[in-house]
Amino acid sequence: MELGVIEGIFIPFIGTALGAACVFLLKNSFSKTLERVLTGTAAGVMTAASVWSLIIPAVERCSDSMGQWAFLPAAAGFMAGIVFLMLLDWLIERLGAGKSAASDNTLMLIAVTLHNIPEGMAVGAAYAGLVCGGHDAAAAAAAALAVGIAIQNFPEGAIISLPLRAGGMSRPKSFLYGAASGAVEPIGSAVTIAAAALVIPAMPYLLSFAAGAMIYVTIADMIPEIASDGHSAGAALSFSVGFVIMMSLDVALG
Repeated sequence: MELGVIEGIFIPFIGTALGAACVFLLKNSFSKTLERVLTGTAAGVMTAASVWSLIIPAVERCSDSMGQWAFLPAAAGFMAGIVFLMLLDWLIERLGAGKSAASDNTLMLIAVTLHNIPEGMAVGAAYAGLVCGGHDAAAAAAAALAVGIAIQNFPEGAIISLPLRAGGMSRPKSFLYGAASGAVEPIGSAVTIAAAALVIPAMPYLLSFAAGAMIYVTIADMIPEIASDGHSAGAALSFSVGFVIMMSLDVALG
């Protein structure tokens, strides 16, 4: 792998680690307003990344061979990603049934870690095209996706580490747990790239699968959080800012 690829697949993990490092700067947690702003921005980034960096490239890859039916692989992969995350959330809920409040942080760590797997796959798929010599997968576009996911990973790292610290865990250990939740992303990226010879023919499905998974997380977890307590205007604004940031990154760099 080229150095640029290695750096690229670690960018999302760096975003998580930087968020987890907030435990060294803050006493307990973000203010509720700041948490909503960060989560709303992350939701906008994920939505734009799903469209510009994943779904549109998935359709474009099939346009020559499938013509007007080029949307079918993207649609199938997208729905598979939705169903996969639905089942994942169902499993997490079953694991949490009857548990005490003390287990909430553990379940949150598990949920965030598992939700990060499709994001790592998405970055890996983008860079897999480069490693295999594909000319339609621009390095800048792959980097834009990695940066966009890193932006939305920042609040996730903090959401893990800060409650752990508030519960009495030491700052270094809280940081390590928060950062570890993003470790699956470079692993998922590396595995995807290593299997590039098999992935490339299925790339439209893989890209759209990751898009479906990220959209599910956005709708099921993020939007209800940012729109709670009637703060719909602020939610829309922060979401729009994140959407524009990711859209601009993808179009300008890709």
